[in-house]
Amino acid sequence: MTLDIPRIEQLLQDGVRDRVYPGAVWAVGNASGTTASGAVGLLDPTRPDEPMQLDTVFDIASLTKIVAVWAVIGTLVEEGKLQLHTPLGTFWPEVTSHPLAQVTTHELLTHTAGLPLRANLKNLYGTDPQDIRDGVLHEALHRAPSEAVEYTDRAALVLGYLAEYLASQPLDHLAASRIWEPLGMTETRFGPLPTGVVTRCAPTELDEESDTHLKGTAHDFSARLLGGTCGIAGTFSTLTDLSRFLRHILAPTQVAFGPVWAADSLRIRTGELTPARGLFWHPAPGADLREDVWVHYGFTGTGMWISPSQQRWAAFLTNKLYFTRDRDPLAGVRNSFRATAFS
Repeated sequence: MTLDIPRIEQLLQDGVRDRVYPGAVWAVGNASGTTASGAVGLLDPTRPDEPMQLDTVFDIASLTKIVAVWAVIGTLVEEGKLQLHTPLGTFWPEVTSHPLAQVTTHELLTHTAGLPLRANLKNLYGTDPQDIRDGVLHEALHRAPSEAVEYTDRAALVLGYLAEYLASQPLDHLAASRIWEPLGMTETRFGPLPTGVVTRCAPTELDEESDTHLKGTAHDFSARLLGGTCGIAGTFSTLTDLSRFLRHILAPTQVAFGPVWAADSLRIRTGELTPARGLFWHPAPGADLREDVWVHYGFTGTGMWISPSQQRWAAFLTNKLYFTRDRDPLAGVRNSFRATAFS
């Protein structure tokens, strides 16, 4: 396959022109490395002398669910510390006498657990981290497990708590020691970011309290409420680090998670239920299932795609949230980027 680099560059430049995002970075590659990459636009619209750079640090939002939660859970499964189809209540005392006891890890990873769809943790449980944990783990289910596919951030939050229980370490330590450090992802971390890194960080949404755009602090309110670290969001990363992560999925070794976990995750695991899901990954919108392109998005404007059969990956990072919460304009750019990157 020949990559149409001019088409990608024009597509992303058009996004800057149309104020879909202030700027963006992108890369396409394979198991051997990056084959093409680029940057367009500005880091901050108020500073026209600062172009977006390939080493810009982004709030990757829900990509946290992949680079932290999914990856760490994979290591626990491969170590035999976690069985995907075993009900949580049989081995996790915190949930044994609560509705979550009947749910399996597989159902959490495929969004078929029947968890409540409500996500405003503060309104539901207050601001104390232990009260939030208790509330999330003890809440009644929205519906019976394996009845429907319904995306909810709670699945990642529960899985983060589960990983912490099984490994007896906080999620940020687990992600760093099991995934990021072994893969050489030296600039990936949960926020808030150190002062010296903030200058390279793409700003996101306007914070009403400070009347400034968030920069180096997670946009996601749940992550901020929980001190910056949770399964839902809160991670910051760079194009180079995410490229390393995606390369590892195509050619995994036991330095992080192995090939079995990657292969099991990037296939349909929801049977006849729709929309189809893998394990936290899902088929790319607009792509035929035969194209074998899987994706995960982040609300701030981030996305990662991977195709085992094509042996290709792609990453596209923006701070579209600087301008708007409207998903539609960016969705069009993302879909066109995916179509070009995997054509």
